Amino acid sequence: MSGPYVIRGSVSLPEAELMWRFSRSSGPGGQHVNTSDSQVELRFDLAATEALPPVWKQRALERLAGRLVGGVVTVRASEHRSQWRNRETAAVRLASLLAEATAPPPKPRRPTRIPRGINERRLREKKQRGDTKRGRSGRDWG
Repeated sequence: MSGPYVIRGSVSLPEAELMWRFSRSSGPGGQHVNTSDSQVELRFDLAATEALPPVWKQRALERLAGRLVGGVVTVRASEHRSQWRNRETAAVRLASLLAEATAPPPKPRRPTRIPRGINERRLREKKQRGDTKRGRSGRDWG
């Protein structure tokens, strides 16, 4: 494993709180596939962790409510053939999921008014376009 997985700033995933489970990946394979447990399931108890600041923890619990089972978030990885690479993928995926869930809410949009000149120009161009199309009708011919 390549060290602590940083969520944001100085906050990182504590290795002691990560629960790993390995199983056989599905899909085609050769002789090796029936003997190696390359699929990785990484579990992190979000409700019980002390690694996150309380505000971040509350934010993550609210935003990930649909993914949590008993306060635990689970991430699976099985796209690589080696268990080590799947472990890396799962840990990075969990860190990015928590980074996204603990991010501060976006600043509220400040409403702006459309300048009157822009609106008038738009309406004038619409009127000209309508006149052009009206002039194409064959009513006035012959």
